[in-house]
Amino acid sequence: MSAQIQISGVNKLFATADKEIVALRDIHLTIPEGQFVCLLGPSGCGKSTLLNAIAGFALPTSGSIIANGDEVKAPGPDRGMVFQEYALFPWMTVEKNIAFGLEIKGMNSTEIEQRVSHLLQMLGLSDFRQRYPKDLSGGMRQRVAIARVLALDSPIMLMDEPFGALDALTRRNLQDELLRIWSELKKTIIFVTHSIEEAIYLADRVVVMTYRPGTIKKDLMIDLPRLRDPSTAEFNALKRELSLLVMEEQQRHHHHEMMLGAVD
Repeated sequence: MSAQIQISGVNKLFATADKEIVALRDIHLTIPEGQFVCLLGPSGCGKSTLLNAIAGFALPTSGSIIANGDEVKAPGPDRGMVFQEYALFPWMTVEKNIAFGLEIKGMNSTEIEQRVSHLLQMLGLSDFRQRYPKDLSGGMRQRVAIARVLALDSPIMLMDEPFGALDALTRRNLQDELLRIWSELKKTIIFVTHSIEEAIYLADRVVVMTYRPGTIKKDLMIDLPRLRDPSTAEFNALKRELSLLVMEEQQRHHHHEMMLGAVD
């Protein structure tokens, strides 16, 4: 498998009024085509910063990110992004939201109609095509957001805790939906989460990040057959291993906050 994303020596610094924060330090990652990768870690560990760098929203201070053979300098149609909050236009119907990017690209209306109908069907949204986002549940809105990214047919999907705000049942349904789409369309997915169970359930590979500065603490291949059963001994052994790693980082975070409190 060829590398679809090559991250080499990436550092990201943020300057605040009184100091410099190292958000990412010396990140090296090679992600082959079609792999499902979860970035896992507590908040403040740079998962979203790394995802935003791959998306081209916030370029690294140093180092390079190559996606599909080109250095990432800006957002591009080869990398579709799904956010935690449903980034939909409230004044457009479901089908208009999905078609929007295709109209911008100048695709002809027959092709747009075919692609949108196919995606509505694929994501169980056909009965909702004329609805507006405000009339949909959170889970349905997130389906529309995923369909919008799929409409552009980006080979890479970047997902920033897309199911974080959903209830457990809706979340599991959408996880299964995403796995079905992924196996059907062979996309490369980089998925940020702080849920250990979600990471093991979804990913081919889990990359655990350290609390600031964000570095790679562990890069773990998940070798369980799909669909995965969270009640198995193998699943729970992985959960214990990853929990210990994440817990260490949470404690470092907590210790850091306590020290800051003492300084104040």
